[in-house]
Amino acid sequence: MCHYSYMRKIAAPLGVMFLSGRILLLLLLLLLLQLQQQLLLLLLLLLLLLLLLLLLLLLLLLLLLLLLLLLLLMLLLLLLLLMLLLLLLLLLLLLLLLLLLLLLLLRPHLPPKVILWHVLWVRRYLLHTVY
Repeated sequence: MCHYSYMRKIAAPLGVMFLSGRILLLLLLLLLLQLQQQLLLLLLLLLLLLLLLLLLLLLLLLLLLLLLLLLLLMLLLLLLLLMLLLLLLLLLLLLLLLLLLLLLLLRPHLPPKVILWHVLWVRRYLLHTVY
């Protein structure tokens, strides 16, 4: 009996220490689990922020591409307008040449050689001024 009480006197504080150590370990594990959840949440938030930044960068790139496409379209329209203007100028010069030819043909006192010379001169002049 004495032996049992002696064991009880020694074992009781050890048991309490062991139990409190287990509780402390469980509390520590719970704290670590909570910290791990917070770290996972922080990591998820960081990943979401990175994804949002990537999406914003992609949107900016798409906007830049659209702006470049619009600029290219404007340049093509400008080129088309310039070509139409050049065509109009050439048609106007052709009309002027035909008018000059008609005026020279309506003059009866001029011989055909002079008319041909005038037409060739006008054609040469127009070709040299345009080109």
